[in-house]
Amino acid sequence: MARGSSPLETMPVSRFARQTRWSLIALTGAMLAFLYLPIAFLILFSFEDAATPGLPITGLTLHWYQVLASDSAIQGALLTSIEVAVVVTIIASIVGTMVAFPLVRGGIRGAGILRLLFTLPIMIPGFLIGIGLLIFFRQGLHPLVNVQLGLYTVVAGHLVFTIPFVVLIVASRLQGFDRRLEWAAADLGAGPWRTLRHIVLPLIAPAILAGALLCVTLSIDEFVITFFLIGPQQTLPLYIYTQIKFGVTPEVNAIATVILLVSLSTVALGSLLLTSGRRLRRRPR
Repeated sequence: MARGSSPLETMPVSRFARQTRWSLIALTGAMLAFLYLPIAFLILFSFEDAATPGLPITGLTLHWYQVLASDSAIQGALLTSIEVAVVVTIIASIVGTMVAFPLVRGGIRGAGILRLLFTLPIMIPGFLIGIGLLIFFRQGLHPLVNVQLGLYTVVAGHLVFTIPFVVLIVASRLQGFDRRLEWAAADLGAGPWRTLRHIVLPLIAPAILAGALLCVTLSIDEFVITFFLIGPQQTLPLYIYTQIKFGVTPEVNAIATVILLVSLSTVALGSLLLTSGRRLRRRPR
């Protein structure tokens, strides 16, 4: 072996290495196209001039966004979805973070089994959760109690499958947490609450924020559980489902494009806030 050469440079290489590499690159490109081409077409068709979107494009227009701005039905459904998502995100983030602490640090016997029980709703099909909660609210509480379905039952259903995601994300962050930072804060005279506020929470904030963003996405996107637990109100997925029976219109593509842009902007804003927070903490005082 020549001095200074890497062992990888002297390893024997198959004569099909170049073909294999280009095949894997082509496969990766095909998979990316399969994942993102439908989204690209959705955005493109939202600007389609014709009432029935499709190829070839007959013209580009902003008419469907103007229709969207004046459609009170779809705006009401969107606001309902946002209200549910905000409530679900706040409750799931708080409860999931509180549950993650004893699972990781509580020294509970059978913590692995408890973690499996908390993550079980992720693996259960949504229609089973919806049917189970529907029976519970209508008949399972008490023979004389008949809970009326509404947004609060939808929130309860969404919490069943969103809290486990927060628990998993925050627990994984806590497992990699350096406890010596807390010990150092205690040596310097910081109490438990001050340590929690100034040391623990800022360091696990990215995990809590990631769980919260995931809760927002899952709640707005959820259809099956919402279908079983909703009352007279309509969320956005239910509205789109009722409209899609008559065909996909560019108005549906327009609202989907707006939601996509808002989601990407939220993720970018969250990343920017986290980066700014790290810089402020690192800045000498």
